[in-house]
Amino acid sequence: MAMPALLPRYTLDDLANFPDDGYRYELVEGHLLVTPKPLPPHEMVTWRLLRVFAAWTVEHPGLMALTGGTVDIAPGTHLEPDLLVMPEFTQVPAKWLGVSGHLLAVEVSGGGSRIYDRDYKRPAYLAAGVREFWRVDLRDRCLYVATADAPEERAITDAVTWTPTDGGRGVTVHIAELFDGISDTAIRE
Repeated sequence: MAMPALLPRYTLDDLANFPDDGYRYELVEGHLLVTPKPLPPHEMVTWRLLRVFAAWTVEHPGLMALTGGTVDIAPGTHLEPDLLVMPEFTQVPAKWLGVSGHLLAVEVSGGGSRIYDRDYKRPAYLAAGVREFWRVDLRDRCLYVATADAPEERAITDAVTWTPTDGGRGVTVHIAELFDGISDTAIRE
């Protein structure tokens, strides 16, 4: 008779003791997800997204776009999106735990993270209250969108406009521009 594998569960406190070795350690309901350090195509796409959102937030005071933010829910969820859009802090917290109001979380998915981003992190972000989730797929060269109301991914191949909750003017991301100059051979993740 086969016995089910027992996987250890981790907490945010456990995660604080993990090594700073270049890997990304995340938790989804206590389950550990480990992904490699991002490669240049991943970083280029992330930077291009940040550039678009940073320029847009200048015209939208009260919102910020971050590349180092996390979504933490005790005891066992810790997600590190590549880009996080949220209300600007009125008072800067010491830790991410307890921070809420995440409007958009974006993951740039390569071979080392595609399954985690799509099958584990997308539902975890939406369950955590993130209003909208984007997954930019390096191999597919498209952007997938999911929301709490429509949690299954839908592919966007030309452009997507994200609108803040206040109904203000949205920001448009042109998908081809994210991948400009990135050859297929550079995307071996």
